Amino acid sequence: MLTGRVLAVDPGEKRLGIAISDPTATIAGPLTVLSHVSRAVNAASIASLASEHAAGLIVIGQALDWDGGETPSSRRAARLAEALRGQTDLPVMLWDESGSTREAQSARRAMGVSRRKRQGHLDALAATVILQSFLDAQHQSDPDPAKDG
Repeated sequence: MLTGRVLAVDPGEKRLGIAISDPTATIAGPLTVLSHVSRAVNAASIASLASEHAAGLIVIGQALDWDGGETPSSRRAARLAEALRGQTDLPVMLWDESGSTREAQSARRAMGVSRRKRQGHLDALAATVILQSFLDAQHQSDPDPAKDG
């Protein structure tokens, strides 16, 4: 069972969306967007954010192809995860993020955000979608025994 905050990263080529969970690791929320500098600098910035927000786990979105195979962006995510492991003692996991940007766009439409404002960066919102997907999966596979009785 997850305990403590989880930090998630949506690694893009130009920007990295960052999201953080609440202390119970139940609800994800957007945190910030980092501009891509280099893998080492990005990893150091992510490690610093994780420390600053007392995260106990870092999840990096990895876009896999339709049959679960690697893509160029999934290989970049794996290299970022490896660099991050060199910057922190926190566990770093890869999580399939396929479709997170589309979900973020749909969420903005559902919230009634105007078309003009929807054209902005979706990076932090996409990271939130990735993180919420991860948190939901963890809670589904780890049922709370207190609710069974």
